[in-house]
This record gives sequence, C-alpha cells and structure tokens, in this order.
Amino acid sequence: MPTTRTTTGALMGARWEDLVTSALLGTDRRPLRAEGGSPAGPSELLDAAAMHTVRRRASLRPASGAAVPSPAPDDPRHPLPAAARHRLAQLLADHSAPPGGGRRGAAPDLTELIPQWLITAGTRGFRAPAELLPALLDAARARTDLRPLALAFAGPRGLWLAGLNPEWRFALRASSQRAHRPDPEDPEAVRELWDEGLFAERVALLGAVRERDPGAARSLLAATWSTERAEDRLMFLDSLRAGLSGADEAFLEEALADRSRNVRSTAAELLSALPESALARRMAARATSCVNPDRTGGAVSIAVEAPHECDAAMQRDGVVPVPPSGRGERSWWLGQLVEAAPLGVWVERFDGRTAQELVALPVADGWAGELHAAWCRAAVRQRDPDWARALLGAPSTPPANGPGTASLAERSKLLATLPSAERALWVAGFVAAHGLSEAFQLLGVCAVPWDAPLGRSVVDALDIARDAGSYPWSFSGVMGLAERCLNPAEADRLAVLTTTPDEPEGASPGAGGYWSEAFQRLVSTLRLRATMDAELTEGAPAAPEGTGTRN
Repeated sequence: MPTTRTTTGALMGARWEDLVTSALLGTDRRPLRAEGGSPAGPSELLDAAAMHTVRRRASLRPASGAAVPSPAPDDPRHPLPAAARHRLAQLLADHSAPPGGGRRGAAPDLTELIPQWLITAGTRGFRAPAELLPALLDAARARTDLRPLALAFAGPRGLWLAGLNPEWRFALRASSQRAHRPDPEDPEAVRELWDEGLFAERVALLGAVRERDPGAARSLLAATWSTERAEDRLMFLDSLRAGLSGADEAFLEEALADRSRNVRSTAAELLSALPESALARRMAARATSCVNPDRTGGAVSIAVEAPHECDAAMQRDGVVPVPPSGRGERSWWLGQLVEAAPLGVWVERFDGRTAQELVALPVADGWAGELHAAWCRAAVRQRDPDWARALLGAPSTPPANGPGTASLAERSKLLATLPSAERALWVAGFVAAHGLSEAFQLLGVCAVPWDAPLGRSVVDALDIARDAGSYPWSFSGVMGLAERCLNPAEADRLAVLTTTPDEPEGASPGAGGYWSEAFQRLVSTLRLRATMDAELTEGAPAAPEGTGTRN
C-alpha cells in the first residue's frame, strides 16, 4: 500500500492528457512511469486520475454571470378581461391534446377553437397576458398553423421573450422579415435591401412596395430581372398578381421570352387576366377561329374545330405543346386557347347572348365538356361572377348534368368569385338537394359564421342522415366544420337533436348513440363559442370600422 501511495503521488506531476491516453490505450501499451519509479499499474493510474480531478475542480474559476436581458418592450394594446384571460389559459393548457382518433365524446375540442379565439382577440385590440406568453409560444411551436395568429397576438413582448429561449427561435425567423423591412417610401433603404437581402426578405419587400406603389415595385424588379435565377424570377413574377393592371403589360410581354418555361407560363396567365392586353387579343383571335356559331337549320349551336398544330407563336404566348398523359393534343391546345381568351369575346361572337344563354347552347361533336371546362377556368382567372353563375347553374341540378363542370374543386373556385351571401345561398341549395356527401369542399369556401340559410341546410342534412341510420363517422368532417362555422345562436334550436334516436331497421349498430354524442358536442361547442365571444366583448375597445371575422 505505501508503494501505491508513493507511485500515485509521483504521478501527480503527469499531464492530464497523458493520464487519459494511458487509460484509453491501456497501461501495457502506453505505460506511465512515475519519476524514478516503476511503471504505474491500472489502480495507480485511476488513483492519480481521481486526485487530478479533485485538483482540477478545486482550481476552477467561477464562470461569469449571464448578462441581464434588456427590459421587455411596452405593448400598447388593451389587457384581456379576467374571464377571457382564464379562457386563454384553458385553451392553451389543452393545445397538446391528441385530436380525433376515435370516439371524441361530447366535450368541445378546444384545440380547434384556438384560431378563432386568437382572431377575435386580435381584432378587438387585446394583448396577450405576460404570464401566458410561454404557453402561447409553446402552442405556436407545436402547431405551425397557429404561428401567424399566435405571434401577432403575442406582440412585441412575445418576440422579446422568444429571443431568450432557443426553442422559440421560429418566432424570430418569422418576424425578422418584418423587423428589417425598410419603409417603402425610403428608396435608398429599399434598394439596399433589394440588392443585398436574402431571398425571403426580397419577396416580402417586393410585396410591400407593390402594395404602396405598383409601378415602383415593377421598376425594382425590372432593374435586376436579367440577373435573377429562374426559380426566383417565378416567385417575383407571381407577386405582380396583387394590383395587376395594364401598366404591367409591357414587362409581362418581355417575360414571355424568358428562358424558363414556368416563367413564360405565369407571364401568359397574368396577361390573359388583362382583357385589353395584346396577348388576350391574340388568344381571342385564335380561340374564335376554333369556336364559332353554327346557324344551320335556323337554330344556333356551337361548332368547334380544334387547332391542328401548336406553332411557335402559340408556345410563346404560354400554350404548352405536350399534353398530360391520356389527353389528346388538339383538345389540350383548344382548352388553353379558350381559357386565355377574354370572356367578353364570346358575347360579341354570338350576337350579344349572355353567359347563361351561351352555356345553354348545344355544342357539336361532343366538345361541350372541353369547352365548358375551359370557360370555367377562364371565369376563375378573370374573376367574372356572371360567367361563374352561368357555369354553376342551379344548385339543385346534379353535378354530372350541370352546365359547367362536375368537378367539386372547380365548382369551389367558381363559387369563390361570387359575393359571400350569394355563395352561401348557392351552397345551401346544393346541400338541400344533394346532401352532404359531396358538399365538404363547397362549404370550405363559405364565409364564417355561416349565413342562416346555409346553417339550417347543413343541420337539416345531418338530421336526415341521422334518421336514416347512416354511419355518423362518415360525416365527421362536416360535423367538425359545423362546430367551427355555424352561428352560435343556433345552439338552442339544435338541442332537440341531442337525444338518442330509435335506430331504424338496417341502421349501423350503435349509430344512434354516436349521433347523439356528436350533436351534444356540436351544441356544447356552439355555446362555448358564444361564451368566449361574450368574454372578449366585455371591456373591448372600440373596433376600427370594417373589422370582423367574416371572410
């Protein structure tokens, strides 16, 4: 034992790196000798390492303290009322609960109500309580769909707090573009960021300048257009959709000769949305050479002769020559020509007939589907409500027999061109005539809360499905929409549907109980939404004129 102590003491002069190397390789391969002594064995090596560790720890200097963060900035918005503050804490405490996944029970799904609560609170000028900022940022970190609303509500204090926690750095990234964006009225600062900024900063800058001065944004883009990458040119060009006007035509005409096919296609699409543009006139000339009135026999019909080739001029104007798999070339070219032609040209070509009259005309040789589908795309592109109405037809007409397109996705786009009230009324008629099985996409384009006729139509259709003994889970998507979109004032009228109905013969086993549970959840959610709205109304500052949650 004395020998061990002597050896260990002698090893205290060894370097820590030598001790580690000998321990890793082994004392046989890398022997460590004490001064004037024999090689140290494993036990002596470990003893020496232990003593070294104590000595190293004892001689460590205390680390310097972290810098005190700067004070949080002021948030001039109004504080939340006490009831609303408690409600927000409840919503955020539940944000991580697993959604759906089987029988949901009769309790409201709080996770689905957070976005609506944030919109209302932000619209009414409230600020987030300081003690709930961590939970709010955690919720935004977990759900990307919440981030824009949550960060707007968190305000400057939320951004300050995010800078102190690496887990919330997403908030700094999301706000960096706004924080470093110069005043669009400062041309020098705008030009500096445009020349030196990151791509995302430049896109945001172009949009901000475009909103203030479309001409200045166009000039900014033109100055560096030839040096931009193709994918960047495409994104920049897309920003011209906002505030698109005839003043953009010359720039877009030049973009038709771009090296990138995607850029050329986007430029052509934007030009075709300008009925007075030269490209629109060229496409109109091509389209009307293919589609003409046929007055044979006294009755007017539509004759179609699809193009036989896609020449270089057509390709320059955005016509894609190669069709998708399974599509004929000539029909593919025809659809693109009609889609890009101004809709007003058909009224002139067919002696002043209205859109509704034109859509009702017979089309020869089986071209009706192709022609009407192209007119649908043109109506969406040109935001023409008259043509949208004509192509949608009566909501009671079965989609397969309608005047326009049977595609619900295309019908949703047509509906989006109509005023909000008219859109809701059309969808209400569709649901009343055809039920809910095909209505989900159409309901998604309606303003929230749903207008009374639409809400009644949806509830009646759900009631009919319940009485028929249908599978309730097949309507879960629509039921979820109803929970978020029905007017909360409908809750009392719906209470009668919460009872368990008698199951008809042939009904799905246990369907009645599921339906009762689903309607209980619907009613309780509507009542909770009404309560939340009242809590946010108490003590709310006067809202700016024109604000609201309808879309």
